[in-house]
Amino acid sequence: MKVLFLGSSAFSIGVLGELLKSKHEVVAVICQPDRPSGRGHKLVAPQIKEYAQNLGLKVLQYERVNRNIDEIFAMDFDVFVTASFGQIISREFLSKKMGLNVHPSKLPKYRGATPLQYALMNGDKETSVSIQKMEYEVDSGDIILCEDIKIDDEDTFSTLSEKTAKLGGELLVKSLDLIESGKVKFYPQDGSKATFTKMIQKEDGFLDFNNKAEDLVNRVRALGENPGCYFFIGEDRIKVQKLAICRDFELEIGEIKVINKQFLIGARDGCVKVLKCQNPNGKMLDVKDFLNGYKFKSEKVNTCC
Repeated sequence: MKVLFLGSSAFSIGVLGELLKSKHEVVAVICQPDRPSGRGHKLVAPQIKEYAQNLGLKVLQYERVNRNIDEIFAMDFDVFVTASFGQIISREFLSKKMGLNVHPSKLPKYRGATPLQYALMNGDKETSVSIQKMEYEVDSGDIILCEDIKIDDEDTFSTLSEKTAKLGGELLVKSLDLIESGKVKFYPQDGSKATFTKMIQKEDGFLDFNNKAEDLVNRVRALGENPGCYFFIGEDRIKVQKLAICRDFELEIGEIKVINKQFLIGARDGCVKVLKCQNPNGKMLDVKDFLNGYKFKSEKVNTCC
């Protein structure tokens, strides 16, 4: 089948990579426009753009695909596929041809844009990848295939994204094979059981040590890489990329202790140890290197952001 692929992120790259191994033809890749990023506001391309161009694929970038329907559907393709694309597809767009979406959750659980982050924050031990026929209501379409995948204790957003993208690509290829052969079956979702995720904001990365140690660790697993997790010691904003539960000590909520080169902070039900962090003017370091250069200005972290 001839496939039009819409995606922008690293997850999209994983799905597209599996699709390109198949007999199906990718006629073009559509992604988001380049966006300004960092202090210099330098334009940065979506991750999938360079990947696709290096493979000789046609790449198109639109601020709003719904405003370019005539141009898009002038191309010759049988089905379009979205995987972490980042734009809402209009009813008119959906009415033109069949669309499939690769979604990393066991729908109807975790509908929306951030299912992997929610699975990690909630401490789930497994998630799934669903291939659904696209409908206008977000992630409400009939399911073609769905398969579970284990979440390991050390998984972060990036590692889980990589694993689910690979599985998603494999399931997508199987789904396209079923459609092409006329053997596809569609299974409706039970909308009454739907749960929804929200877009992640920078402030969601704030670590409130009134929470349980496990919840703090899981939040860092989900958000530590992007948008980043942090807490404050006085006016110092300390970014954190790795935490672990510590069962050897009992500290007051927010209390800081450095014991045997371990950076410990009290939580609601015990404490956590910081394993990888960054001071305001430095770079991300393993905790031993961080402790060698950092001077603590308080014995407790701030309780609010």
